[in-house]
Amino acid sequence: MSLPQLAYTVHPGKGPYLGLVHGFLSSSSQWMHNLGALARVCRPVTIDLLGHGKSPAPDNSEMYHPDAYIHALSQIHSELGGNPWFVCGYSIGAGLTIRYTHRCQSAVLGHIFTNSSSGFADTDQAAIWRTEGPLTAQKIADKGLRAIERIAVHPKFAKRLPNDIYNALVMDAHGLSPAGVANTLRITTPNVSIRDIACANNRPALLCHGTFEARFEQAKLWAVANMPMLEVVDLAAGHGVNMEDSKGFNRAVCAFIERHTP
Repeated sequence: MSLPQLAYTVHPGKGPYLGLVHGFLSSSSQWMHNLGALARVCRPVTIDLLGHGKSPAPDNSEMYHPDAYIHALSQIHSELGGNPWFVCGYSIGAGLTIRYTHRCQSAVLGHIFTNSSSGFADTDQAAIWRTEGPLTAQKIADKGLRAIERIAVHPKFAKRLPNDIYNALVMDAHGLSPAGVANTLRITTPNVSIRDIACANNRPALLCHGTFEARFEQAKLWAVANMPMLEVVDLAAGHGVNMEDSKGFNRAVCAFIERHTP
């Protein structure tokens, strides 16, 4: 399998590393209100998805498969020295970091994730995305950023974000790669669900649950019922959990890291 090279930035802090993977059409700017607080207990590492931020947008579609992302995260972990670390995934990033944790258990001290409809998609929803993904990808290939800006989760449609994060994400979205976004829709999204492996989780896990996102409620209940070693903290936020309630997110994540750092 060809392996993608993901761009990442190591931020100041003390303690173990924490890999932070943002969401679809987002960027590492989404963590700007978290890095300072997290630095007290860890060394944050912001990681860009393919076609997003500073990461490349390879033509080889197999590089966008979640299995390739697992290898890419393993490469980052190795470059950071190989000591056990924490990982945190937001939205589609949650599906990737949970899969990474499942495959690379000895490398992970604990994992944190937020609301993720793609990560907890059932087989019916995944089948829909396999059908719709190529259609949307073709529109993006034809119209580029204009088509991307019509996607419902584009940052410009966000309503609850702090102004500085909103402006940064909208600005970063101008640099999205149409080819990278199209391949994410065709390859990553339909294959990122972790329902087939959730019951085998054996690492401490924390779901930072945005209670305002009603569509994720059933997935949260499924996770509680099927994922061992999972704790849930309810936060006053929608999908943008770490941005909309940054103080609550920071408290919960710092406490989790402190409890599970040797």
